[in-house]
Amino acid sequence: MEIKKTPKADLENKKMLFREIGMILALAAIFLAFEYKSYDARTINMEQRVVEDIPEEIVPITEQAAKPPPPPPPQQTTVLSIVQDDVEVEDVEINVEIDQTVAIEAYVPPVREEEEVIEQEIFTVVESMPEFPGGQAKMLEFIATNIKYPPMARESGIQGRVFVNFVVEPDGSVSGVTILRGIGGGCDEEAIRVIQSMPKWTPGRQRGKAVRVSFNLPVRFTLQ
Repeated sequence: MEIKKTPKADLENKKMLFREIGMILALAAIFLAFEYKSYDARTINMEQRVVEDIPEEIVPITEQAAKPPPPPPPQQTTVLSIVQDDVEVEDVEINVEIDQTVAIEAYVPPVREEEEVIEQEIFTVVESMPEFPGGQAKMLEFIATNIKYPPMARESGIQGRVFVNFVVEPDGSVSGVTILRGIGGGCDEEAIRVIQSMPKWTPGRQRGKAVRVSFNLPVRFTLQ
């Protein structure tokens, strides 16, 4: 007897599908086995719990007391002084009929005479001549200490004497420093600078009064 099998009942052609389904199920089981976690059983004793009764802290509210209004200022009493109305006032004539045809004299302000400034006389020779503090020796020492030989004059070999004129004021200060005869090379400017930096002199006097006195002084520049 020949066994007949229908093509629909033949599972040979579905072998690969069943194999794939089996592989998927096996992998899923392995994955779940790795992800499975177990926890130790813990016993919680509810009787050991203690409830702490913490009193609520009440913060007092700071109240700002309203400042009382300032007292009203004291009333000032104005005292009226009564004077006699017997002051004579000159009458001023005002012409109300004046028009553009009336000529008005131009106002000319009074001319003020400028006071002439009388410059104090400069003496050349007086009873008591001006003196440097400490005398002539101290003056020469001051000049030698403070003077600086100009580089231009040193390089050019310039040397000699610079004659300087200045005025010793009644307060002892030095003013009006000028060059009477110079040698150039920056020596003239250096001589003026040193003379202007001098301390106050003892002023010259004429008839017991301090006066302005003209003074000539040579400043020597010598190359060593």
